[in-house]
Amino acid sequence: MTARTAAPPQTPTGPAEDDPWAPHPFTGRHMDRLQEECGLFGIFGHEDAAAHTALGLHALQHRGQESAGIVAYDGEQFHSHRALGLVGDNFNDPDLMARLKGDVAMGHVRYSTSGDTVARNIQPLFAEFMFGGLAVAHNGNLTNAYQVRRALVERGNIFQSTSDTEVIIHLMAVSEAARVADRLTEALRQIEGAYSLVAMTQKKLIGVRDPLGVRPLVLGRLGDAHILASETCALDIIGAKFVRDLDPGEVIIIDTDGIHSFRPFGESRVRRLCIFEHIYFARPDSLIEGQNVYEVRKRIGEELAREAGVDADLVVPVPDSGVPSAIGFAQQSDIPFELGIIRNHYVGRTFIEPTDNIRHLGVRLKHNANVSGLKGKKVVLVDDSIVRGTTSVKIVEMVRDAGAAEVHMRISSPPTTHSCYYGIDTPEREKLLAARFDIQGMADHIGVDSLAFISWDGLYRAVGETGRDIEVPKFCDACFTGEYPIPLTDRQNAAGPRQLSLLEEG
Repeated sequence: MTARTAAPPQTPTGPAEDDPWAPHPFTGRHMDRLQEECGLFGIFGHEDAAAHTALGLHALQHRGQESAGIVAYDGEQFHSHRALGLVGDNFNDPDLMARLKGDVAMGHVRYSTSGDTVARNIQPLFAEFMFGGLAVAHNGNLTNAYQVRRALVERGNIFQSTSDTEVIIHLMAVSEAARVADRLTEALRQIEGAYSLVAMTQKKLIGVRDPLGVRPLVLGRLGDAHILASETCALDIIGAKFVRDLDPGEVIIIDTDGIHSFRPFGESRVRRLCIFEHIYFARPDSLIEGQNVYEVRKRIGEELAREAGVDADLVVPVPDSGVPSAIGFAQQSDIPFELGIIRNHYVGRTFIEPTDNIRHLGVRLKHNANVSGLKGKKVVLVDDSIVRGTTSVKIVEMVRDAGAAEVHMRISSPPTTHSCYYGIDTPEREKLLAARFDIQGMADHIGVDSLAFISWDGLYRAVGETGRDIEVPKFCDACFTGEYPIPLTDRQNAAGPRQLSLLEEG
């Protein structure tokens, strides 16, 4: 899940926009990679609920690295801790964990903006109602949040954050329904978007998945405790068993009587899981909709080799997300797989002043070519996607500088031609390389001898379909096709760039 800055638009200043190591002028984030979403975890009925939540968030850290929060309830009061930074930096104090008492807890890791406005947007958000306290967090984006928020403000509601998650809280607050489930149902029927949501009251843990199931949410069990999580890897880390995926449009309520399920939108026969969960976002050891992500990514590489094989000496992944697909490509092509690029896993914010002379070395903070393995070789680079292309340019330059005779690039997704408005941080369309050039133009820009992307049908075959059904696709693939399955109400109606910049995604 991503977020937009709360600062009004201004004229970008600073580093040239084709510099991959220059921060985005508004958010401060690098924009040459589709940025992670957010991670959710909730547990009901375990004496070490907060500790298990912290472990679950560790497993989901890849989905958000800028802030983390946990809320717990001990039968009498709520306890919470929310902070900027990684889970391990914020939840490693035994005294702190001891204060997060209770047998029910929920947590959230967030990929958000940087700056002074972030702290008030760290989730889970918490509010006091007539029925008691409510903590809530979500992964995704509400596409009509600005419209709903404006209507609520006009009737007198006062917002404490710029997160679209808070819209859900206010919709529940103005509901006259007596039961929490009914208030939530009324709120859900007024919002649009791609989201998974976890909420907690004194007596209940609640999980929700959007009507098309764009964002994932799974149900697990550890002894008598029930768990909700964004991915199954969060269950594995605490030894819990995977029970099932929540269905699109399903609401699950967990309390002392067990699990109750209902569907406020009716029975959903359409599933549109975000295809990038399989390509990039989910951890390779997770199960997504019953499929092991690592195996899917290997099959993507195999399909890519069948469609766009090339005479080469080595298959080299762009680490780390390109590794499984590169393995599949190498096995299908019968070409040796080598780690020709080594990744530094300990890259954080640098204290070095980002002058022009230093900034162009930024790619080497994260990647370095393994010169002895590349010199004189015809190399196939396998990566998961190309966004703006600037990192690809630097990677190709690095491999050529290492002495590669030829450099070919193969991408395990179709060309990213459209922006995502469903909770993934992508540049505006005019910044996307595939929206500016055809394949040959992209190859020339990146500086490779050849460039190829997996086809839509090849990608769908890799995830177990016979191909892409044009009439009813089985996944959300709007970033490749421009076919948005959920209305973009805020963008299509009155909200302009400034209004949208004031509202962060959940």
